Amino acid sequence: MTQRILVVLDPDSDTPVATDTAIAIARRHNGEVTGLAFVDKDSIGNETAGGGIGSMYYAERLREQLTAETRQRAQALIDTFTERVDAAGVAHTGDRVGEGALVKSLLDEMRTHDLLVAGRESHFYYADPDRRTHTLGKILQQAAAATLIVGTGAPDVRRVAVAYDGSAPSARAMQKFAHLQPFGRDLDVDVVHVRGGSDIERLASERLRADAAAYLAAHGFARVTTTAIESSDPADRIIELAQGDRADLVVSGAYAKSGFRKMLFGSSATKLLEQSKVPLFLYH
Repeated sequence: MTQRILVVLDPDSDTPVATDTAIAIARRHNGEVTGLAFVDKDSIGNETAGGGIGSMYYAERLREQLTAETRQRAQALIDTFTERVDAAGVAHTGDRVGEGALVKSLLDEMRTHDLLVAGRESHFYYADPDRRTHTLGKILQQAAAATLIVGTGAPDVRRVAVAYDGSAPSARAMQKFAHLQPFGRDLDVDVVHVRGGSDIERLASERLRADAAAYLAAHGFARVTTTAIESSDPADRIIELAQGDRADLVVSGAYAKSGFRKMLFGSSATKLLEQSKVPLFLYH
């Protein structure tokens, strides 16, 4: 079950969706939520670095101003989060403004939480999309908790596609989802394996999918099906699953065989995060 949920807060339109999603999951499991906003002093320092001795004074003044403004925005996010959670009648602990290195702070907090919920447009106070993707990639690579990425609408999860290729990351993602059951067990779950076209690959796919289905059934998921997709490009096939025609949620490992290996870095990461129309449950 999902007992402790961490919500990363920033000034984006999907932060309220992330908050409401965390509230709904906490209600389902009688759990609690934590709101965390950041003052990333390292990034502020990099952005205000002076070019010479004469500009150091002005750089320091700018750094102080940006830090104060960011701290004020972060506290406003925490206040809004607290009001929203209190109104919902859900327990919350440890809500705070974190200061320091963003990635390290998040990783530290995730050690004592089951799930991180964040918006797909989360800027982490970065204006550069590539930098945001890289930061999220580092979090997914090292975090102890799973990550749920939501969009601009409240998720109504009834159909789940589990991207499974037999690799350790895909197995861990499936296991984490089965253990946490963030959206309950009354779901239609489809185990999807992207395979090659040889006879050996077809037989291996049948065994992989059967074993995964048995694992999910043992954890109380009663409606489990399996699907094999023949393709040489697993990453694109998973992106297709995330378009919403076949699933309301995609469960995927952050790293896996073949084309999945770069799923959360580079162009595949950007495509998945930008093109997905459904929430993403990700774990390394």
